[in-house]
Amino acid sequence: MKKTFLLLAMFILAVNLAQGEELKTLGLDDPSSASPKIEADTQIKTEGKSSLKITTRWPTTVNLGEVSGLDVENAKLVYSAKVKAELEGEGTAYLEMWVHLGDAQYFSKGMNDPVRQKTDWKTIRTPFLFEKGQKPDKATLNLVINGKGTVWIDEITLSKEPLK
Repeated sequence: MKKTFLLLAMFILAVNLAQGEELKTLGLDDPSSASPKIEADTQIKTEGKSSLKITTRWPTTVNLGEVSGLDVENAKLVYSAKVKAELEGEGTAYLEMWVHLGDAQYFSKGMNDPVRQKTDWKTIRTPFLFEKGQKPDKATLNLVINGKGTVWIDEITLSKEPLK
């Protein structure tokens, strides 16, 4: 009896340890608690009917789209956009492009050409160089926000330039 009780107690303890300890539950009943908030802004834009307005409470990466069927062998693929920012403190935002070549993925981050803190519209870009024989399957276009605040993005362009 004593042995059975001890085994049962050890089993209960093991099950409780395996389940872990819940630290916090995020309630999603109120969508205003989520971040980032992404919306069309018809007032602040550079062209067309609106820009994309992204408001975030913490650093985040926003996927803006994927493009496939790219003919950029032996060329430079350039992802550019007009970006405006109102970020707190030392906040920055930059473009990030992931290129998919078969099963491999490579990235280009425009960290040398970001928008910082409070910036009016600025064209920023990030390039990716393809040598002869390299043909991407697709490119994934992101906006990386390091900080909290609001960033607007408009006039997103993917272009091909010759290698120099």
